Amino acid sequence: MCEEKYEERVFPCIALRGVSIFPNTVVHFDIGREKSIKALEKAMADDKLLFVATQEDEDILIPTFNDVYNFGTLVKVKQMLKIQGDAVRVLVEGIARAYITMPISEESYLACHISVLEEHLDEEDMTIEDKAAMRVMIDQFLEYAQANQISNETIDKVLNADSPIAVLDRMANELLVHTSVKQKVLETMSFSQRIAEMTSILAEENSIAAVEREIAQKVKENVDNNQKEYFLREKIKAIQEELGVAEDAGVEAAEWIEALDKLKLPKKTYEKVKKEISKFSKMAPSSAEATVIRNYAENILALPWNKASKVNVDLKRAEEILEEDHYGMDKVKERVLEYLAVVHLSKAIRGPILCLVGPPGVGKTSIAKSIARASGREFVRMSLGGVRDEAEIRGHRRTYIGAIPGRIISCLKDAGKNNPVFLLDEIDKIGTDFKGDPASALLEVLDPEQNSTFTDHFLEVPFDLSKVMFITTANSVDTIPRPLLDRMELVEVSGYTEEEKVNIAQKYLIPKQIREHAMEPENIKISEKALRDVINYYTRESGVRNLEREIGSLCRKAARRIVTDGVKTCSITQSNLEKYLGKHRYHYDMVEGENQIGVTTGMAWTAVGGDTLQIETTAVPGSGKLELTGQLGDVMQESAKAGISYIRSVSDKLGIEKDFYKTYDIHIHVPEGAVPKDGPSAGVTMCTAVISTLTKTPVRRDVAMTGEISLRGKVMPVGGIREKVLAAHRAGIKKILLPRENERDIDDIPQTVRKQLEFVLIDHVDQALEEALVK
Repeated sequence: MCEEKYEERVFPCIALRGVSIFPNTVVHFDIGREKSIKALEKAMADDKLLFVATQEDEDILIPTFNDVYNFGTLVKVKQMLKIQGDAVRVLVEGIARAYITMPISEESYLACHISVLEEHLDEEDMTIEDKAAMRVMIDQFLEYAQANQISNETIDKVLNADSPIAVLDRMANELLVHTSVKQKVLETMSFSQRIAEMTSILAEENSIAAVEREIAQKVKENVDNNQKEYFLREKIKAIQEELGVAEDAGVEAAEWIEALDKLKLPKKTYEKVKKEISKFSKMAPSSAEATVIRNYAENILALPWNKASKVNVDLKRAEEILEEDHYGMDKVKERVLEYLAVVHLSKAIRGPILCLVGPPGVGKTSIAKSIARASGREFVRMSLGGVRDEAEIRGHRRTYIGAIPGRIISCLKDAGKNNPVFLLDEIDKIGTDFKGDPASALLEVLDPEQNSTFTDHFLEVPFDLSKVMFITTANSVDTIPRPLLDRMELVEVSGYTEEEKVNIAQKYLIPKQIREHAMEPENIKISEKALRDVINYYTRESGVRNLEREIGSLCRKAARRIVTDGVKTCSITQSNLEKYLGKHRYHYDMVEGENQIGVTTGMAWTAVGGDTLQIETTAVPGSGKLELTGQLGDVMQESAKAGISYIRSVSDKLGIEKDFYKTYDIHIHVPEGAVPKDGPSAGVTMCTAVISTLTKTPVRRDVAMTGEISLRGKVMPVGGIREKVLAAHRAGIKKILLPRENERDIDDIPQTVRKQLEFVLIDHVDQALEEALVK
C-alpha cells in the first residue's frame, strides 16, 4: 500500500447523515441541503469526482468541517435523479479512501484539499497470517449474513471481488451497524489491522444475534405454551358448558394472573399470591376453601401497591388552605409545612407520625382533613375508641371462617392510594381484653423503621406503609402505652381563648350553621357582644363544639321566626339573647363576692381542658383527724398531708397553736364532690387554705394558684399551665401564682390573656401567703 496525493486541487465535499461509503462499492443516497446540492453541481460540472465524509452527529443541520469525520471516501458520481421537492438521489462509486488535509471553503458549499490512499494488494502478495485472518473474517461474515438474511447474490458479489481489499470494503458496506462502528474500519490504516477490526465487529454482532435468537426462542415457547393453555382451557370450558357447570375457576384465575402481572409486585409477594391463585384454579369454585382464596386474591389485587397521590409541594397554596380551614393551631400548621418542604427537597422521605393532643372540640380531627387537602392526598379515618381486638388492626388469619383484612389494609384499599393522610382517632381510648392488645399491634404500624414491611395476618405478605402520613389524636397521653407514645411526635393543640373563639365563630361556625339551616347570611345577624355572652354564659369548654351547638340553636329559632312571623332579618343582640337561649347556664365572673377564710382558688387540668377549683377547709374542735372529701385521688391526699406536716413544722412562725393537730379536726373539701380529682398541683392551694383557716385570715378571691409542695414548703413545677391559666382567666381571676420553674410556660399563653393577668412567680409557700392572704 502506498500513499500519494492527487494533483493539488480542491474537491467539493458532501457531509453524509447516517451513511458510510467505502471504496469498491456502488451506493445511492439522498441529499436535500443547499450546500450538498451545490457541491454535487460543482462535481458534475468538472470530472464528477466528489469527496464524501460522515457527520459525527446526525442531528446537525448545517455542518462544518468540525462536524464530520476527517476520513472519508473519494467517489465518482454515476447518476443523479431529482425526487420529491428539492431532494436529489445520487448514485456513486467509491474509488479510494481519503482524508482531509486542508478545508478550503464552507460558504456556498464545503470544499477541501484531500490526500488519497491508493491501495493495491493481490492475493498472492498476502502473508500466511493475513490469509488465515481473511478466512476467519469470511466465516464470520457468512454467519452474519445468514443471521441478517443477506441474499446469496449480495454474498457472491462481496466474496467474488477482484482483490482482498475490495472484499473487505464490500463486506464493511453490508454491515447493519452504526456509522461510528463502520468509521473504525474506514480509518484503520494497515490491511492486517483492518481485517482484525472487521472480524471483531462481525464476531460481536454474531454473539448478539445468537443471544437474540435464544431470547426469541424462549418467547416463542412461552407464546406456544400460552396458546396451548388457552386451547385446553377453551376445551375445558366447552366440556363444562356441556355438563351444565357454569363457573370456570380457570378463567377467573387467568384473569387474576393477568392483573397480578400488571401490579409489578416484589418477587416473594408475587410468587406467594400466584401460588394461591394456581391452587384456586384446580379447585371446585363452589368449595369453601375456594371462596377464601377468591376473597384473598380480590383483596390483594384491589390494594394500591404502586398507586400514589401526587403530593402538593406548593407551600404557599398549602399554607393558604390550612389558614382557610382553621384559625390558630400554629404549631400543627408549621409542622405540616415543614414536612411538605422536606418532600419538595427529597421525594423518598417517610411519612411523619404526628399525635395531636388536646381537649375535645378544638379541631384535631378537622385539621387532619385540612392537612390531606393541603398536601394533595387522600384522607382516611379510623376510630380507635373502644377497639379491643388485635385483629381490628392486623386482620384475621385465613384459617377462620369469615376472615377479613385488618382495618389498616381495608382503609388503604378504600383510599385507592398508598400515601394517604391516615387519621387514627382517639388513640388514648384503645381497650385491652383476652382477644389481644390493639395498642401493641399499632407498634409496627407507627414505627417508621418497621412499617415498610407491615404484614397483615390475612394477606400474609408485607405491605409498605412508610409513605402513609399517620396522624393520631388523643385527649390525654396518660392512657397511651409508653412504647406507642415513643413512636409518635406529640403536637399539643391547646384550648381556645375567648378572642380565638369569637374569631372562629365569626369566620367558620356561623357561616357553616347558616348553610346547614338553608339560610342566607342576611337572614340572621349575631352581634359580637351577644357572641361573647354565648361563649361565657352558655358554654364552658376548651374547644368550640358546644358553641357550635348553641349557634345552631340560634339559627333554628331564627328560621322559625322567619317562617312564622315573615321577618327577613333576625338580629340577635346582648339584650335579646336570653329570649333565644334562656337563662345563663354558667357564671362567668365567679370571683365576685367577699374574701373568705379557708377558701382558695386552685387551677386544675382535665381531659376537657383547664378548670378552676374552689378548695374549702374548716377546723373544728376534735382529736386531730384529717378529713379529705371530694373524690380526691391518692396523690392529692398525699399533697394535703404534706401541707399539714409543713404547717406543723412552722406553726410558731405562723402564729398557730402548736398542738392544733391534736385539738382540731381539719376537713378539706374540693367541690364538685361527684368529680374524681387527682394530681400534686393543688398542694400549695390546699396548704394556703388550711393556714387561712388556722390563722383566721381571709384569702383574696381574685387570686388563683397552682404548684406542688414539698415538706420544706418549696413550691415545685407542674404541667398544663396554658389550660389552667385560660380557665382562671375565664373565671375572672386577676392574679396568678405559678412556680418559678414554670416561667417558660407563660410564653405559650396568648398575648391578649397575658395583658389582663398579673403573674407572680413563687419559690416557697411564704410567698404564696404574702400574695394570697388579706393583710
